[in-house]
Amino acid sequence: MEFITLFFIGLTATTLGTMAGGGGMISLPAMLMLGLPVHSAIGANKVSNTVSSLSSFLVVYRRKQVTFKEALLVIPLSLTGGIIGGSLAVSLSEKTMYGMAVVLLTFAFIVSFIGKRGFSGANKFKLNGKGGAGLIGTGMYDGMFGPGSGTLLMMLFGRLDLSYMRAVGLSRIAVFSSCIGAAATYIAADKIIWPMTIALLLGSLSGAQVGVRLAALLKPQYIKPLLRTVTLLLIIQIIV
Repeated sequence: MEFITLFFIGLTATTLGTMAGGGGMISLPAMLMLGLPVHSAIGANKVSNTVSSLSSFLVVYRRKQVTFKEALLVIPLSLTGGIIGGSLAVSLSEKTMYGMAVVLLTFAFIVSFIGKRGFSGANKFKLNGKGGAGLIGTGMYDGMFGPGSGTLLMMLFGRLDLSYMRAVGLSRIAVFSSCIGAAATYIAADKIIWPMTIALLLGSLSGAQVGVRLAALLKPQYIKPLLRTVTLLLIIQIIV
């Protein structure tokens, strides 16, 4: 019964996470409620996110809504941030990481009301100071802690005036990159409960496919309200 529950947790969380980020606010608390140790729950999330995020990116790439050249700009920056964040995590207290999460998400929530850009741009992703710093910073946060990293990435790509589906594709490849190092760390530390993780992974793969197809149906005027709602829920959950 737990395996079926974990499958549906992965399905629901990744569907939301693909569209607007914030899947961790569903999956992590749900796994803890099922009695998984916290490190095993986080490790299962990282492993499933690595695979499901790549599958989402490939769907957007095959539809030619994002290019591989753009992905190659994103991968090294997010990977570097993830490695740095994972290294820093051991020296930070849980309270400090929760505080960082609240500050970052609150900042993203406020910034979302500034400017008129609303994922309707036709620009391709080009590396500049703001984009590079944002990818490394978000990768560090994902490597250290993680909840809300997908939402922060969507906010970043929205500020860079990209289309919604391009933002979805690039945020998924960024999450894939920043999660690789963390997933490998948890596997090497033998923190993964594989039967539970595989059940979550199968649900996440299904959710990735559902989420990327639902995302294609979203009208631009609904995207920012969805992101703001997810961000606000994440802030409330972390504070509580």
